[in-house]
Amino acid sequence: MTAQIELSGVNKHYGAYHALKNIDLSIRKGSFTALVGPSGCGKSTLLRSLAGLESISTGTLKIAGEVMDKVPPRKRDVAMVFQSYALYPHMTVEQNLTYSLRIRGTPKAEAKKAAEEVAQTTGLSHLLGRYPRELSGGQRQRVAMSRAIIRHPKAFLFDESLSNLDAALRVHMRKEIRALHDRLGATSVYVTHDQIEAMTMADHVVVMRAGVIEQQGRPLDLYDKPVNKFVAGFIGSPAMNFMPATGGVDGHSLVLELNGRQHVATDVPIVPGKEVMLGLRPEHVTIVPRGEGILEVPVAIVESTGSATYLTTATSPQLVVVVNGRTHVSPGDVVGLKFASSQIHLFAADTERRL
Repeated sequence: MTAQIELSGVNKHYGAYHALKNIDLSIRKGSFTALVGPSGCGKSTLLRSLAGLESISTGTLKIAGEVMDKVPPRKRDVAMVFQSYALYPHMTVEQNLTYSLRIRGTPKAEAKKAAEEVAQTTGLSHLLGRYPRELSGGQRQRVAMSRAIIRHPKAFLFDESLSNLDAALRVHMRKEIRALHDRLGATSVYVTHDQIEAMTMADHVVVMRAGVIEQQGRPLDLYDKPVNKFVAGFIGSPAMNFMPATGGVDGHSLVLELNGRQHVATDVPIVPGKEVMLGLRPEHVTIVPRGEGILEVPVAIVESTGSATYLTTATSPQLVVVVNGRTHVSPGDVVGLKFASSQIHLFAADTERRL
């Protein structure tokens, strides 16, 4: 499919600070792309550059095939949904929705009809006469989204749009935003620091750190084949376990110091004696009876959610193990651990790149 948004060699400088570094990104028409990364990674700066709220220093930005580097925000035909909702408090919901149409000179009856159609799509029909102060957080979020939809923009830009909502409402609104995106056939770019949000909502995930795109691709591709230790640790919850190790003499095993010296088989070829970082997701570590695992470790913390239990070992480094359902293990117990050798990830100790 054709690209709706294209960035080529984009850089952004704030004086001596290099906020975006040689960004190359193609967002296809109709896709839902999530920009994710820790605070300060450049994801919001990138989104604001798409909107025209920040100017890029060098490089090229195209929207629907047109170069937008010098085009002002109001002429880019993109709609931004802010974290703060940015609603006009003195206007009703209907007036908020129709504001952009009214300033363009759209006839009053036509604007009203458009507001009613959008409100029906987003479940706001019964709230058109209310003011923002009379709405819940979720309702205000819907108004902000509806105000963007009514313009039929080339792209929707979401800037941490759910971070002001409580946990249960966030989960609900994730589903609403994604369902709305699918109904509209829209192109959406969504900024979040929450990798679960990115994984569950997006077709395409872009992981950023320090102004650089570390990796981009389909959510499960990033989960299964992270290009480096940073992506491996950032994508997935609970986070991946990491253990320093060295290559065994046979080229297909590892030696790690964890409650004594342990030998672990791996499907990844490894140079004997090479220093590496072993990565293993918590669901790929299994609790087994003592004497049946590759090692025995004491348990420090047991956390149960009902549907799953998280065990944290009293080792250095600590390991997190996910057990489906419930367990009789208590803090202080010693358990056996078994590693899924086919699921081991190896990263170079010096570069942290995937081997």
